[in-house]
This record gives sequence, structure tokens and C-alpha cells, in this order.
Amino acid sequence: MFVNKISLRHYRNYGSLLLEGLGDVNLILGQNAQGKTNLVEALYCLAMTKSHRTSKDRELISFDAPDGAAHIEAELQRKYGNLKLELTLSPQGKKAKINSLEQRRLSEFVGSLNVVMFAPEDLEIVKGTPGVRRRFLDMEIGQVQPSYLFHLQQYQKVLLQRSNLLKQLWAKNGAGADMLEIWDAQLAEHGVKIVKKRKQFIKKLQIWAEEIHKGITNGGEELKLRYVPSFGEREEEDEAVLLNNFMLKLSQTREQEIRRGMTLTGPHRDDLSFFINGREASVYGSQGQQRTTALSLKLAEIELIHEEIGEYPVLLLDDVLSELDPYRQTQLIETFQSKVQTFITATGIESLNTDKLKGAIQYRVHSGIIES
Repeated sequence: MFVNKISLRHYRNYGSLLLEGLGDVNLILGQNAQGKTNLVEALYCLAMTKSHRTSKDRELISFDAPDGAAHIEAELQRKYGNLKLELTLSPQGKKAKINSLEQRRLSEFVGSLNVVMFAPEDLEIVKGTPGVRRRFLDMEIGQVQPSYLFHLQQYQKVLLQRSNLLKQLWAKNGAGADMLEIWDAQLAEHGVKIVKKRKQFIKKLQIWAEEIHKGITNGGEELKLRYVPSFGEREEEDEAVLLNNFMLKLSQTREQEIRRGMTLTGPHRDDLSFFINGREASVYGSQGQQRTTALSLKLAEIELIHEEIGEYPVLLLDDVLSELDPYRQTQLIETFQSKVQTFITATGIESLNTDKLKGAIQYRVHSGIIES
């Protein structure tokens, strides 16, 4: 897929922006706090209907927006035809359109534009909290499997209701605990769908990541991914077995959950681990090994999305090339050149492998104004 044009109105520090004639590789150059990241964030937001940096949509809207809303539009080529995408963010909510037709649900819009974002904070996927890794899984699976987003949204709604009930039961010394059975059934129904899709995704990601990691390390390291569920065996994918295991675990932890006022079992408690030559990367891996693991994951994402949908996603590299040594830079650039449209932000070209980036279109950004 290929973004031909992007337009922003009242998004962050961009009052109005129109970029046309975009290239295979687009370098967005400028000093910090000028708007480089805001541009790639807008593309990510158009793809996922949410920012990778904040959960508060209000932060994306310019303070002086006359209609109190931010607008992102793009025209892109896909193998089955051209698409015009529009996303409006306002205090009243979000509206998304495909070829001028408003979508009933945002989950029907996600997947129209597929992106892979790689930023310095992605190192946290390897060494950060389980929540960071769950978000990584949710965002990437949701792009290629819209039904995953539906089950995730339903699960989160049930989880909130169930957790509220647990807090009430604690105050009532457990009286009325039979109500939990209703929420248990709904939680498990959607939870097993999420867990199954995560396991299938990780299995496919493993194949690509392992091969890519071997290439980057000249065969010196073997990367393994391991899903760590809060119930059942990590390899189990049969929904009936997963459902039974989930319900059993909920019954076993019921008293503890009432005491603590929270749901202790489910995909919201699961994790993903990375092992290099059999040793856990987050604990024993050097910073270089952790960077290589994160890079391998991102390159694997590109290939996995291509495998799933039949075309390559758009790659967004936010101030990340300067964080990589020359060898890893070369590995990354050679992967996306000639097959993946790429947007790269950097403070300057001095730290970039310019020999590998010949032909890239350069844009300069200053205070929300971009010049080519």
C-alpha cells in the first residue's frame, strides 16, 4: 500500500498541512518539538484510530481549533483500488469515513491503512511492563483481524463490570456472589477468543522473527517468543479446552478476587517473553541484544502483515535510525527499500546512512510548517 497524500487540520501543532507527491522513502527533518513526530503519529492514528503516545484524544486537538476538532485525511493506493480515509477527533468522540462513507464502528475502519511503527520507546516491548507487550499484541493483531478488536472491546466492558461487582461484594462480605457467574461466562466467552488469536499470532511472528534475528546476528543468536497466559497451557488453542480452563481458574481464585476487589485471571493479565539462546532477554540480554530483539520484531511485523493481507504496510520510523548502530541501520534500510513506503523522522541526516537512503524525499519541519 502507498500513501499518496495526507492532510491535517488542527492536529497538534499543525493548523493546516497538505503533503502530496509522497515518495517511497520520506525523510522528515527538524529540531525537537517542531512537529516531526506529530506527523507520523497522525498516520498511526489514522490507521489505528488512536495515538501511540497518549490515550487522551483531547491532546491531539489544537487549542485554537475553531470547531473543536482535529481532522486527518489521506488518499492511498491498495491492491484492490484507491481509498480516501478520514478521521475526525472531537470531545464528542470519533468519526471515521472510507470513501466519504461513515463507518458504524471504528473496528470496521481499522485495517484500511496498515502501519508498522518503530520508535525508541519500542525497546520497552522487550524490557518494559507486561502492559506494554499486551498493547503491542492488541494493536498488531487488531490491524489484520478486525474481529479481534470486537472481542477485545467486549472483554474490556465485561471486565470493568465484573471488577466493580467484586468491589461491591467485598463491602458486603461476599453476599450476592452468585451474580459473578453471569459475568464469568461473558468474560470467558470473549477472553478465550483473544487468547486463541494471540497464540496464533505469536506462532506466526515467531517464524519470521527467528529467521530475521539469525540474519542480523550472523547466526550467532536464536530468538524465541513465549506466550505466558494466566490460565491453561501456553500451547493450547482449542476453544472448548481454553473455556474450561478459564472458568476453572475463575472459580479457584474467586475468594481471592473478592478480597482484592479485582479480576486476577484473563488475557488482561497475560504476558509475552523473549529468549535469546535460551536466556530471557529482559533479564540477561545486553542493551544491544534488546535493541536487536525489538528490531527483529518490527521487521517480522512487516512480513507477517504482508503474509496476512497480501501487501506491505507503511513503515513509520520515529527518530529510531539514529538510535541504531550502522550495521543495524543497514539491516533495517535494506529490509524496507523498494518494497515498503517509509516515513523517517530525524533531527538531521548526519546520523543516518545516507548512502542507503539515496532518492529519499526530504522535508523540513519548523513550528508545524513543512517545506520540501
